[in-house]
Amino acid sequence: MIVIDPASPVPPFEQLRAQLARQIQDRTLAVGTRLPTIRRLAADLGLAVNTVGRAYRELEEAGLIETRGAGGSFVAAAGEQGRERARAAAAEYAAVVASIGIDTDEAVRIVRAALTRGR
Repeated sequence: MIVIDPASPVPPFEQLRAQLARQIQDRTLAVGTRLPTIRRLAADLGLAVNTVGRAYRELEEAGLIETRGAGGSFVAAAGEQGRERARAAAAEYAAVVASIGIDTDEAVRIVRAALTRGR
């Protein structure tokens, strides 16, 4: 279930994107699951069509969903590939951090800062 908090400082498209991404990552939404149309989800959540469209575009860019034209949007198998890419990138980052002598706490702070800037 998707819940948009209008009082949240987080924009509605990001609330939607994050909740759908979490459901895909924790497999609540299985690979191949058809998502509601943009118009339907916008109406159900009381959001603008462009807001839902932006969330879907960002999920598609991340490889978590795929859009098949008039066929609709579906949870992509590439979501697993994306997770594996993230694991590989994390392992590479850990190796770089270790090689230059940055401690774990500082390395985690760097990642948190990068993730915060990326949103």
